[in-house]
Amino acid sequence: MGRKRIRDIRHQELIDATILAVHQRGYAVVTMTEIANLAGASAASINYYFGSKEKLMEATMRRLMTMLKEAMLERYSAAETPHERLMAVLDANFADRLYTIEQCSLWVQFWGSAPYVPRLARLHQINRARVTSHFRAELSALLPQSRRETVRIALQSYMDGVWLEAAQSAVALDPEQARYEARKVANLLLKSDV
Repeated sequence: MGRKRIRDIRHQELIDATILAVHQRGYAVVTMTEIANLAGASAASINYYFGSKEKLMEATMRRLMTMLKEAMLERYSAAETPHERLMAVLDANFADRLYTIEQCSLWVQFWGSAPYVPRLARLHQINRARVTSHFRAELSALLPQSRRETVRIALQSYMDGVWLEAAQSAVALDPEQARYEARKVANLLLKSDV
């Protein structure tokens, strides 16, 4: 493995600071100076590496989406049946390194900002389409066509709701418990006559 470049290290530090600053202050009001201060840098460094607060948010969301994709691939590699792959989709969305209060807060604020910022709207559409596609693929092997879309919508709404609650949590999150509960909900939906 090659050495990390200073640029890559600084880039990651600014993204980490963005996650924390947006969680603490909110995307709408946090300033580039506040983000830079948390990273031990200057606001000019954000301009140098990203160009603007919107581009920094975009880079931060791209990083989180990459983390989600990596969690998904990791879990898919061990899944053999459609049911196991469906559970892999759920588990990935509550992966230990992804399901934190700070990152849930950032995702929720991203969802709220996306309709008004074209670059973020595009990322939101990509992510939503990816998750929807994964659910549809696995549910097609598990349920009759008449039930698939209802169950998919219920599962995605459940995940979004859990993330919304997590963003407002006053105590540390328990990703393992979240995965357990999500699997329970999925299994109930698969068995029910929705």
